[in-house]
Amino acid sequence: MARLLVFYHSRTGNTQKMADAVVEGARSIQGVEIELKTDMDVTPEDLAKFEAIAIGAPTYRHDMSIGIKNLLEEAASKKVATKGKLGACFGSYGWSGEAPKLVLHAMKENLEMNVIETPVQARNSPSPEDLEKCRDLGRTVSQKLTAQ
Repeated sequence: MARLLVFYHSRTGNTQKMADAVVEGARSIQGVEIELKTDMDVTPEDLAKFEAIAIGAPTYRHDMSIGIKNLLEEAASKKVATKGKLGACFGSYGWSGEAPKLVLHAMKENLEMNVIETPVQARNSPSPEDLEKCRDLGRTVSQKLTAQ
């Protein structure tokens, strides 16, 4: 059975709501085992255990959180086996919203993952429409995994 890791960082709870919606959407497709964790509960080596990884990265000061940044940098420096895995990203922001795009770039360029290019983003607290986009992202990831 294909495995999906969804992990996130959230200080305000907004990105956590988005992560919950991604998992909800992913679970609507049979044949995928899903784990939901915070970034503090994930090691770089954990990334090798999953066929797909979705990261919830809120934007803080025009960047991703230091925990996610360090995790991705350490995974790349240790050459963790992520090449060809499926990657996706989502996140909330208050002003600028760069983090999800930065995470996707790191997943694609540094970890050599196949990424779903458009991240799901929500300004401040995710709206019902934003949460539906998150569910769609989860469904898309699971559908791609089961089609392999």
